[in-house]
Amino acid sequence: MTADLLALDPEQLGRFDRVLLDAPCTGFGVLRRNPDIKWRRGRKDPYRFAQTQRRLLDQAARLVRPGGTLVYATCSIFEEENEAVADAFSARPDWQPVPILRLLPEAARTLASGPYFRSWPHRHGIDGFFAARWLRAPS
Repeated sequence: MTADLLALDPEQLGRFDRVLLDAPCTGFGVLRRNPDIKWRRGRKDPYRFAQTQRRLLDQAARLVRPGGTLVYATCSIFEEENEAVADAFSARPDWQPVPILRLLPEAARTLASGPYFRSWPHRHGIDGFFAARWLRAPS
């Protein structure tokens, strides 16, 4: 299902086993494929996007059933849009972060950054990407 998270249908709350929030972001992780991004973004954009991302993450969390999984992802390289958003959400008592290292094969372990998935173009030779995963506490 694709939905506008800021206009949720109350009947959808707590109904999904898994929710992926591919959040809107600055896109600086894909700069090498889209160099025009650097001309379309300003210094305050990571902070502006982070505010929206936090709101969307809160809304996405409302869709997940107790015991379900929530994944947050961006193609940004900025901590403000990634770790800062994920760390703030991880402080919620009803959500348990799932350390990404447990999910990665041995060959991909360098992509773990603390409990999160983090790729860097200059280090890994791929797009910059971030992901965090949580489990909702059973009711």
